[in-house]
Amino acid sequence: MTRIRFQQSLDELKENLLVMAGLAEQAIQRAIEAYRVRDLSICDLVSRSENAINRMERDIDQSALDMLAMEQPMAIDLRFILSVIKINADLERVGDAAKSISDRVRNMEQMPVTELPVDIPRMATLAAEMVRKSLQSFIEGDTEVARAVLTMDDAVDAMNRAAYKALTKVMEEQSRIAPQALNALMICRALERVADHATNIAEDVIFWVQGADVRHHKSLAAQKENKSTG
Repeated sequence: MTRIRFQQSLDELKENLLVMAGLAEQAIQRAIEAYRVRDLSICDLVSRSENAINRMERDIDQSALDMLAMEQPMAIDLRFILSVIKINADLERVGDAAKSISDRVRNMEQMPVTELPVDIPRMATLAAEMVRKSLQSFIEGDTEVARAVLTMDDAVDAMNRAAYKALTKVMEEQSRIAPQALNALMICRALERVADHATNIAEDVIFWVQGADVRHHKSLAAQKENKSTG
């Protein structure tokens, strides 16, 4: 494989990943819209998009593995291909999270709409923004944007903890609406996972561009803090 052909293959790999990213981002937006308006026809769209995302995941993985076997790339090109494989997996899981949310919406179809002490659309907006920014960092190779995504994860985690506390209280004290609260709790967990996958993508961008492994950055920071205060 000549260098020109190899570069063309890298560009095609990136383009295909971005198509898949668009599908995953759209799936999350649709799933939250389905929750907001309780529209099962939107849930059907999410289910169909999951099938497309799964097909693309297999195709992208195969293309990336073929490039590794045929070209044996070095340095930044190797890091790019490895990052694509990992980002590909995270995008597929974003699609899974969207399907999980739409399944919960289906569960709630026959339940009366109830005011719950949680702002799911706000949490969804932040999680979706993390996905968008992580993909922007990948498109532009921008580690500053990627690092901004890492800091946003704290807010989603805090919202998920607050939702858990509020919704479990509802389930304990208001058995009549406990099923709605449980489904809302599962949706919050799915959104928290979406934020985690966006964080993983941002970390992979940093690895690709800078060769720096920043996974588990939170746990490492916590360890340093504990040592300094111990």
